[in-house]
Amino acid sequence: MNDHREPPGSEAVGPRSGVRSPPGEPDQVGGGVLQPGPETAVGTAGGVEGAPRPPDQGRRRRRRRWAGAALSYAVTIFALITLNFLLPRAMPGDPIDALLAQGSSGFVFGEEARAQLEEYYGLDRSLAAQYGQYLTGLARGDLGRSIVTNTPVWDELARRLPWTLLLIGSAAAVSTVVGLVAGVHSGWRRDRPMDRALMTVLLALREFPPYLLGSLLLYVFAVKLGWLPLFGAETPFSGAFGPVERVIDVGRHLLLPLLVLSVGLTAGNYLIMRAGMVGELGSDYLLLGRAKGLRERRLKYRYVARNALLPLVSLTAIQLGFALTAVVLIERVFSYPGLGRLLFEAIAVRDYPTIQGAFLLISVGVVTINAVADALYRRLDPRTAS
Repeated sequence: MNDHREPPGSEAVGPRSGVRSPPGEPDQVGGGVLQPGPETAVGTAGGVEGAPRPPDQGRRRRRRRWAGAALSYAVTIFALITLNFLLPRAMPGDPIDALLAQGSSGFVFGEEARAQLEEYYGLDRSLAAQYGQYLTGLARGDLGRSIVTNTPVWDELARRLPWTLLLIGSAAAVSTVVGLVAGVHSGWRRDRPMDRALMTVLLALREFPPYLLGSLLLYVFAVKLGWLPLFGAETPFSGAFGPVERVIDVGRHLLLPLLVLSVGLTAGNYLIMRAGMVGELGSDYLLLGRAKGLRERRLKYRYVARNALLPLVSLTAIQLGFALTAVVLIERVFSYPGLGRLLFEAIAVRDYPTIQGAFLLISVGVVTINAVADALYRRLDPRTAS
């Protein structure tokens, strides 16, 4: 009986092919699963490039990277706080004069009353003293009181913020789903009639000014047809409605602003997803998957779409920042009682505390979203972590 044994280590050696199987698919030769691994090459210093780093060195790199990201975030927030204080005061006009302009023409306002108002809101102090008072209030979580309504700014923000979050969250969900599905199908069928039609329509809508599109939709669906409400976020006294009726009422008020905000976001998601799909169409794993007889639907969604999805993470963060700034105009057009409309109204009357509170909330939201997206991107794509 011949006892034939393979040389030591030969079981790990097999034929090599220039085409790799799709991720997670069995290798044609050994029946195993090909796992992606780092490519190795001999470096100039005699080491091996791409080899795993020692655990301690990897942890130190991660700690330095996270410390640098946290420092950058803190510096950015402090710069935004400073700009948030200076920009309203750089605008022409005075909040006390704007407050007086809202009164009747026969209202007499003496210098003594004006001085009392300036003292009450701290406007009689130097700019440095006002800045110090502003930082002290922020440290305590106090954003001050509105000059127009004399209510705490936090109360105004808490009353308006849920409507803005509802609008932005709905627009982000709709645009992500529609843009992703449209981009996958369009990229998979590149240069076909459906691809050309989708690109033409979405690019045209993307370049449409939001205020003009919103005005047209209001005129058609609210004024002429009367299908949807003309303004607001809910019908007055809707608290008397049942739960289902109230949800329907809020949805009818939300539909037009949601449509306007979603148009630009959908077009961006579509373009990124389509470009990623087109870039993956000639990949080796796709050719091998087709040669092995894998279904087209499996290739399209499980392999090509998953590889093309990564850039959408960064784009989503950018688009959420765009949405937070776009709501200022959209909420104004539709008289939607959100954070953007509050900021617009506060700017018109130079209400410094309200401007500071709304702008700070929006800007911190944009910076935080981008920081989270950057961390998520590094987590999903380890190549960016080195």
